[in-house]
Amino acid sequence: MSDERVWAEQRGVVVLPSGVAVRGRRIGDPASPADFALLLADGPVPAWPHRRIRWPDFWVPVDRADAVDALREALRRAHGGDRVEVACRGGTGRTGTALAALAILDGLPPERAVDWVRASYRPRAVETPWQKRWLRRLA
Repeated sequence: MSDERVWAEQRGVVVLPSGVAVRGRRIGDPASPADFALLLADGPVPAWPHRRIRWPDFWVPVDRADAVDALREALRRAHGGDRVEVACRGGTGRTGTALAALAILDGLPPERAVDWVRASYRPRAVETPWQKRWLRRLA
């Protein structure tokens, strides 16, 4: 079985509008290697390249420009064939918001992002009204 197929069949993997796959997960959960990780919380760092975004639990990123830059880097890497993952402490609110943001940056209309990530990733993804507002303002 190809590496790409194994990656696509893993728990937490969603397919963005363009067809590239990205994995969402909890920091600290065992996971097969990725090529790049966006870390949205403190915790163990993976053995693969990563970038950390300062993003308090239940809130939005502290530095919007840095977060959008990191999200765009992750999307570029995914389009280039890298296995990209997004991870926070619980794997739901911040991770779900970041996955929805990646979908918006990949062409999904912002008004569809929350429903999309809840159907594709986790039903409770994007936990707070300010996370929803942040996504609407992303585009």
